[in-house]
Amino acid sequence: QQEVEKIRIKITSLGLTESRITSDETIQQLFVECRLNNFLAEETPLSLPKPTGAQRIHYNYSTVINVDKANNPAERQYLKSILLKPDLPADSLKFTVVSDPPEDEQDLECEDIGFAYVSLKEIFQKQRDIIEQDIDVFDSQDASAVIGKLTVTVEALQALRSVHEECQTD
Repeated sequence: QQEVEKIRIKITSLGLTESRITSDETIQQLFVECRLNNFLAEETPLSLPKPTGAQRIHYNYSTVINVDKANNPAERQYLKSILLKPDLPADSLKFTVVSDPPEDEQDLECEDIGFAYVSLKEIFQKQRDIIEQDIDVFDSQDASAVIGKLTVTVEALQALRSVHEECQTD
């Protein structure tokens, strides 16, 4: 019963393709943030050195978003709205690749350098979780440019099914 009240997210690894990011020397350490609408933002506890060439950096970071009715009604309501309103634009988990300034450059801010998305609606439509899948990371300054691949797992199907059944009975 527990599984239906949770969305599990794992950020496995990140690889970059040649782009302004790979050549920018001020970008050295990267971490990844995962956000569900405006409720929740989780980030990898570590920022790792920017990968070069065909290398990948491995975060192996897992988190769980609880969507049970008792304690997390807002999150649950949001999942309902994704399923009920086909035109809702924000139906995705958003992953942001963030540049963490080096220790000796503390005047530099953390900078969002890329975004990747997993559509929860699509998981429900296809009735399939996303397991260790490479998703495109788009350049924060040019949404059409892919700057890398993020390997993620998003297990949301059980929770979405549960929410969907509730919508039927409401």
